Amino acid sequence: MTIIYHDLDVRPILKNGGEPFGAIMQAVAMLDPGEGLRLLATFKPTPLFPVMEAKGFASEASEIGGGDWQVLFRPTGVAAEEPVLAGPDSGAGEWPEPARTLELGDLDPPEPMVRILAAAEEMQRGEVLSALLSREPMFLFPELAKRGHAWRGAFEADGTTYRIFVRIGAAKAGAA
Repeated sequence: MTIIYHDLDVRPILKNGGEPFGAIMQAVAMLDPGEGLRLLATFKPTPLFPVMEAKGFASEASEIGGGDWQVLFRPTGVAAEEPVLAGPDSGAGEWPEPARTLELGDLDPPEPMVRILAAAEEMQRGEVLSALLSREPMFLFPELAKRGHAWRGAFEADGTTYRIFVRIGAAKAGAA
């Protein structure tokens, strides 16, 4: 069976400092059964692979030159059930002051996510990590949830700096 691929080029979004996750999910929602997505990006979007796998897509990535990547997301027909894990903090309760702060605004994706996850692995349960980023880390959120961490985040008043706080090893959703 031949798969029809719909093209989505997120390179302009990334080059302008934007976050393409919403555009990607919108494109996926527009696909008919059996159709795939051909994604063009300025980096290999490794964090997107498990998200798409959970939606029933296999991925095949190839570098196309100049640091750009093409990823074919092929439907498998099998979507995984998304686990209920920790997630965004509801705002209840006080958080301790950050034990560690990372300034990552000058790094290109996926490096900020890689560094945040590595730092979180070195921290103790209940400690808080703070990070400054140049964009909202949409691909980071599901990775934090899988690891049982809670987070709070928002753009600073300048509108260009995103600050995220990650509480290490937060209780799973629904736990007391």
